[in-house]
Order: sequence, then C-alpha cells, then structure tokens
Amino acid sequence: MALPDILKNLPLPVIGSPLFIISNPKLVIEQCKAGVVGSMPALNARPAELLDEWLAEITETLAAYNKANPDKPAAPFAINQIVHKSNERLEHDMAVCAKYKVPIVITSLGAREDVNQAVHAWGGIVLHDIINNKFARKAIEKGADGLIAVAAGAGGHAGVKSPFALVQEIREWFDGPLALSGSMATGDAVLAAQAMGADLAYIGSAFIATEEARASADYKQMIVDSNSDDIVYSNLFTGVHGNYLRGSVVAAGLDPDNLPESDPSKMNFGGGAAKAWKDIWGSGQGIGAVKQVVPAGELVARLKREYAAARQRLALA
Repeated sequence: MALPDILKNLPLPVIGSPLFIISNPKLVIEQCKAGVVGSMPALNARPAELLDEWLAEITETLAAYNKANPDKPAAPFAINQIVHKSNERLEHDMAVCAKYKVPIVITSLGAREDVNQAVHAWGGIVLHDIINNKFARKAIEKGADGLIAVAAGAGGHAGVKSPFALVQEIREWFDGPLALSGSMATGDAVLAAQAMGADLAYIGSAFIATEEARASADYKQMIVDSNSDDIVYSNLFTGVHGNYLRGSVVAAGLDPDNLPESDPSKMNFGGGAAKAWKDIWGSGQGIGAVKQVVPAGELVARLKREYAAARQRLALA
C-alpha cells in the first residue's frame, strides 16, 4: 500500500511526536515549516477552550506560510488524542478537531472505531500508537489507517520490544503507513527505520531541547547533559510503563533503582486530579545525540544533513 497523499513527499520522513505538556503551537508550526509533521496532544491545551485558539493559530499560520512559499509548503500537522476512558475531554476535543479538519489524528491508549470514523468523516487519517503486534492488529481491525510502533527506548509511554522484532512482525501482514519510535535522534536513525521496513521515523525527546518547546530550562539542560544510562523505565507515574530522566526522579526524592509498581487501573488522563508527579520528566534513550538547545528548525536541518550523509555513505559502500 502506498502512503496516503498527506504523508508523501515530506522533505524528511519524520513525525515529531506529541510531547505531553511540552508541545505547543509554536513548536508544531516550526516543525511543519521545517518539513516534518508537527504534533501535540489535545490535552496540552488547558483549559479545554484553549484548544480552539491553538488550532486556529496553527491552521492560519501554516496557511499563510504556504501561500508565501508555494514551492516549499509546510508539512501537515497532527493532534494526539488519548482515547482511554479516563479522558473526560475526548468528545469536546474531537469536536474542535472536526471544526478545523485536523489532517492527522494520533490515537493512544486504546483503539476506537467511533474515533476513527469521526476522523475519516472530515477527511483526516488516523495513526495509532502500539507497543506490540497484538495491539497493532486490533488497531487496524478497528479502522486506523496506520500504525506508530513504539519500540524499546522510546520516551514517555514505551514498550519493551526491539524495533527489529516489532517492525518485522507488523510487516508480515500490514503494508500500510508505519512510523517507528524508539531512541530516534539522528538522521542515521531515520534511514535505519526505513531500511528495516518503516515509512517514517517518530522523533520526540530531541525536540524537548528546542527553543520553542514548552519545557523548563532545567528540563532542556538535563536532556542535553544525559544519555541512555540516565533513563529509568517505570509505571509508577501514570500507571503505564514509560521512560523517564533519572535526574528528575532523584530530584523528586525517589530512588530510581527501587521504584514501586503502580496500579494500572488508577491511571488518569485529562481528569481534574492534581498531578503528583509533574516534575518527573519523560525522555527516550536516544538523547545522547542531543548536544545543545537549538531552534526546532535547526534540529530538523541537522537531521536532514545526517539523513543525506547516511544515504550517500550507503550508496558508496
């Protein structure tokens, strides 16, 4: 199956993954203008009414950019929806996405036919986060257009599967759009993802250390100063296993090597409960490649140079 038109001809085959709390219109716009799919979680807009303003800003700014740059249009943008039953805002946020005909919706924590049908009704496509082949099959059966394989080493909620195993198993039965997530922070990794069968790379943690990201200066600096040895895998903070920066766990007064297990039934997304772990910072294992805080456009430019160099290196081998 060929990629849908909206994902064809990207200057770089990358989706900037939606970063909880951190992604905002400024980051999304700069990602898209640089030629990669920019995205953010709908839940980052708080209160809920702010989502309408944010989507207006994104769509209007990108439309103006495209008008001024017809030979170099911006990449499309995506909105992430947590479809878990604890997300009390889902109906509201989907209605706002429908109003702006959001081109790509990334769904997480559950596959739902009604959500997929709603997105298709306004002409959008759905990419669904999965951590194993079983969930991948379920997502496609329920009408998702494509998959995001969240392999070991990804930031935030992540699985434990090797990307080699996960992509291989999915490609045995699915030939549609497939993005790969997990320790992606270089152009070399983007090409490697394609070589093993994915269409796109899904990059998140590297974008935390950008000027536009809505992360604290300390968070950005910890990304720069850390590497894969500084990542802790735990389900304590949300009820779902994820990867976090060791330094932020220590700063919270916890022993990163002896974290208790959480009850998955208590996970909460989008509710009004106080966030007990707001200073626990998510990150993937690929951050050793992040050496400084830069504008998002500069990060994408680096990825493009590395991707081109990797292609050239293999062509000459």
